Amino acid sequence: MLDLSDPLDGVFGPTTLAGLASIGVTTVGALVRYAPRRWVRRGQVSQAQDIEAGEWLSIVGEVVSSTTKRMTTRRGSFLKVVVKDDRQVYEATFFNAHLIGRIMVPGTRVMLAGTVKFFRGQAQLTHPQWLLLPTDDDPDGKVRGSAMLTELWEFERDRLGDDGGAPNPAKIFERPIMPMYPSTSKIQSWEIWTAVRQVLDMLGPLPEALDDGERRRRGLMTTDEAIRTVHLPDRQSDIVPAQDRLKFDEALAIQLVLAQRRLVGRDAAAPACPQVEGGLEDRLRQRLPFTLTRGQVTVSDEIDIDIARTEPMNRLLQGEVGSGKTLVALLAMLRVIDSGHQCVLMAPTEVLAAQHFRSITTMLGDLGYGDRIDAAEGATAVALITGSMKTKEKRQTLLDVVTGKIGIIIGTHALLEENVTYFDLGLVIVDEQHRFGVEQRDRLRGRGRDGAVPHLLVMTATPIPRTVAMTAFGDLDTSELAELPAGRQPITSTVVPADKPAWVARAWERVDEEVAAGRQVYVVCSRIGDDPDAPAKPKKKAASAPDDDTISVVEQYEELLAGPLGARRIGLLHGRMASEDKAAVMDAFSRGEIDILVSTTVIEVGVDVPNATTMVIMDAERFGVSQLHQLRGRVGRGGLPGLCLLMTRIHPQSPSMQRLQAVAATNDGFELARIDLMHRKEGDVLGSLQSGAKTSLHFLSLLEDGDVLADARALAQQVVEEDLTLRHHREMAALVSSILVADKIDYLDKS
Repeated sequence: MLDLSDPLDGVFGPTTLAGLASIGVTTVGALVRYAPRRWVRRGQVSQAQDIEAGEWLSIVGEVVSSTTKRMTTRRGSFLKVVVKDDRQVYEATFFNAHLIGRIMVPGTRVMLAGTVKFFRGQAQLTHPQWLLLPTDDDPDGKVRGSAMLTELWEFERDRLGDDGGAPNPAKIFERPIMPMYPSTSKIQSWEIWTAVRQVLDMLGPLPEALDDGERRRRGLMTTDEAIRTVHLPDRQSDIVPAQDRLKFDEALAIQLVLAQRRLVGRDAAAPACPQVEGGLEDRLRQRLPFTLTRGQVTVSDEIDIDIARTEPMNRLLQGEVGSGKTLVALLAMLRVIDSGHQCVLMAPTEVLAAQHFRSITTMLGDLGYGDRIDAAEGATAVALITGSMKTKEKRQTLLDVVTGKIGIIIGTHALLEENVTYFDLGLVIVDEQHRFGVEQRDRLRGRGRDGAVPHLLVMTATPIPRTVAMTAFGDLDTSELAELPAGRQPITSTVVPADKPAWVARAWERVDEEVAAGRQVYVVCSRIGDDPDAPAKPKKKAASAPDDDTISVVEQYEELLAGPLGARRIGLLHGRMASEDKAAVMDAFSRGEIDILVSTTVIEVGVDVPNATTMVIMDAERFGVSQLHQLRGRVGRGGLPGLCLLMTRIHPQSPSMQRLQAVAATNDGFELARIDLMHRKEGDVLGSLQSGAKTSLHFLSLLEDGDVLADARALAQQVVEEDLTLRHHREMAALVSSILVADKIDYLDKS
């Protein structure tokens, strides 16, 4: 008898194991919870409107015609076979297929599996896997087909065994409803279904996490019934109730882990940091040349209430690009410093860390001069720590940190190194949390003084839909900044088709006009392209190699220098440059000594140059929706209107073009986050749920199932408050283990 946590290597051979691993399935629990993409009634095995080019398609149908044709470009022939079911017609092409042509005649019933492409709206398979299905009159006849499907047939025949008559594997394909699974070239839908059925035969009743009362209140079937129904439904009407139960299971597993995280360390003490009248916070507020937005006031109040308590703050601050999150964070840091503690701000890149350092020291002025002779009374000190610092400089900075001379420490992952010791850490701020894992975030929190736990503020400039925030950051309270500061001008975005020379020429003219007006421009590329070990670029670009059609930052820089803009001051910035060179370029751009900065995405977040008004994004289809929104947020920050030009070579009717048009149509980051999530696997959003491991959701939709998440969250909180480790709720612990396989709940062991 199998258990859900058992690995599959004791069940299947190496070929099947490799195929299942290619879809992320390595345990019994992961296999039985691998969801069909859709269910089809007999005779409707595939629906072309649900298939995208490049997907692996499996069909069962009847041969309509079989024609051998000569090739026009080289010697040889090919067989064109037309197959239909009750809804669709498919074309399959086989090369030099004399044997197949003799046996795949009209009226023959066949199974085909391969990568689908479309030509003039017609679904096509090129040299697919194939199998001729015996008729009911001859169920025990010789099976002919390609090796993979023939082996599948024989396995099904052996699995059926002796049922009083000749075993007929074709019966399984005569079920009224059959599941179709997301598959790959290493394992296709029929093989997954066979593996699932084999495992279900070896499984006893699955653990039930809900008692009868909890199930009845929610109108849910048992997990065991739902799992078996979703893979072997007898009626179409059975599928939705089964999905509903499995959605709740996924939501409950996630919320149990998050509830545990919220409660782990709940008895730990944090330093209380109430307002200190006349302190650094009050003095900075008095100096501000503008009024805080209503959103900034509200969020600051929420943070102030949290850090005044001895219970550690756990708060997510998310907001629009340019909404003023850094100022809110700085005010919180000053309140903590006024109470005698230190603060850390960790950023994912050296460019962003350096930008934070510049911004914060500029805002503080003499309040951040520390021991300098021109410092204001009671001033604090600000330091930057990165991995590329020179040894002597870093040694002195670390000494000042450990002795408490520095109040605000800004840095990259270098802040996590063992030799970085803090005097009295009271607040940890993590910027762009999605770039860090949970363990990295909490490693800093373990460095408080005398066992105290610093307050935590997580910031992100990538807006997150409410239901996603409730899940991906479910262990944090959430604050939102959607209001932009007064005077901030909207950004106009336009998609520029690269195959229209007049449009492209006009785009570069606009760049020149902005520079002539005394303003600055970013040009962003998706790749660096200066790797000396990279193979030489082919003279003629292959249509099948889209990466060859993208322009590198080095190529773009050289093209601009050699073109009409060559008289302008053009700079180059990318992640492979030495740290001091990157800093020098950014400083020069900030001082206005560079007109056009050609860069990779190292300027994606945090970089603030008020005079930059225009951004050109090359090969814009290579970037995600939220990333495009982040990038264009670097312009229009100084009271002047912003312009973003999205250059692309993609087809006007492609899904990627639709995403670019969506970005051009709105500056609402929360709406774009929703669109982005629609086009991404939701498991990617939850990448940090288990200490950085990837988590996949097969049934639960973070966009559509907010009510399910909220219900599961309430139940999880109730259970975990009574039983933190789920010792007395073993079925729920098993649910977590079977769904969140990667690390189970190891987070608790490491806390």
